[in-house]
Amino acid sequence: MLTTFHSKKGPQLLLGLGMGIVFGFLLQKGGLTNYDVIIGQLLLDDFTVVKVMLTAVLTGMPGVYLLKTLGLGQLHPKPGSFGASVIGGLIFGVGFGTLGYCPGTLAGAVGQGYLSALVGGVVGILIGAGLFAAMYSRLEGVILRKGDFGPLTLPQLFKVHDWAAVIPAGIVLVALLVWMEKAGL
Repeated sequence: MLTTFHSKKGPQLLLGLGMGIVFGFLLQKGGLTNYDVIIGQLLLDDFTVVKVMLTAVLTGMPGVYLLKTLGLGQLHPKPGSFGASVIGGLIFGVGFGTLGYCPGTLAGAVGQGYLSALVGGVVGILIGAGLFAAMYSRLEGVILRKGDFGPLTLPQLFKVHDWAAVIPAGIVLVALLVWMEKAGL
């Protein structure tokens, strides 16, 4: 069933568009397209972003591994490295801290009509992506491949069965969310 769907690009694109619209709607309803919420997170005053992200991981991780266990999906993690993570984190952090949007919340804010997101955010992403593309060949051998750890997942990292990593991680995330609520964060 999913193999047939996977071979049809048109329905995949429509499903992706639909999921993107739902994602943007949920970001907006959760308040994550609001500049003050994002900056509040960066200032450690408002933990809405962390709560939403932890909830997304708590929902997505078991779902993905359930699909994998049932043979309905496969994981294709991209290889990573500490060097690429540092460079990506710096680029992301500068944009996030400067404008108060990540790529997902930026798209939601553009959809809401925020001019700062459209002009500053979209232009910033295009400039940042262009600069990174222009410098990629120089950065690749020097920084981006440093500390290469390959296409690694948590179960592979800990050398355990998938669910032996997913279930404890889920318990930790639930406990963290409960603690955050009780602490008033």
